[in-house]
Amino acid sequence: MAGALAKRGWRLVVDARGAEDLAAVADELSTRTNVVAVAGDVSDEQHRKQLIDAVGGGRLDLLVNNASLLGPSPQPRLADYDLDTLRRVYDVNVFGPLRLTQLALPLLRASAGHVVNVTSDAAVEAYEGWGGYGSSKAAFEQWSKVLANEEPAIRVWWVDPGDMNTQMHQEAFPGEDISDRQPPEAVAPALLALIDHDPPSGRYQAAQFLVPA
Repeated sequence: MAGALAKRGWRLVVDARGAEDLAAVADELSTRTNVVAVAGDVSDEQHRKQLIDAVGGGRLDLLVNNASLLGPSPQPRLADYDLDTLRRVYDVNVFGPLRLTQLALPLLRASAGHVVNVTSDAAVEAYEGWGGYGSSKAAFEQWSKVLANEEPAIRVWWVDPGDMNTQMHQEAFPGEDISDRQPPEAVAPALLALIDHDPPSGRYQAAQFLVPA
């Protein structure tokens, strides 16, 4: 999505936990637009403030909360889930994005901006073995709904991108071949279409905005 926005000339602030991978992406994006890369973990308050500081007090049109932590691999049943580990999942999937959004709200209100929260079907489906991750995404969606009601001046969208061939998805299915899943870049057009259509705050599936080949 960052690449797609760069093609449109958006100024970007991007982050990731992996500093080397982030630097490589930022170098590529910098050939198209102004980009600031800030490596770190969204569960860390200092990192969250660094991201807001990187906006530089300027206009903030879009905040994308895409950070996710799967938890243990393979996924444990709830009866066996270590609660300290589960707290870490919630720190990344629920509390970190909420706190970052809190910090960004003054800028988002000023620009009538948009929040895209990347969720999962595990938030609404009770998949065996997905209780930790799924419940965190359910909480993520619930605060998205409440925020949408509390902040009518901005758009809040929580978007299910569908199955994708990502490292996290591979960790969810260790040893299995997931090459039949779509690559992340296949979903970017749907997220751009969401921005272009600017529908009311709510839950959307990327497939709703993808035109079949």
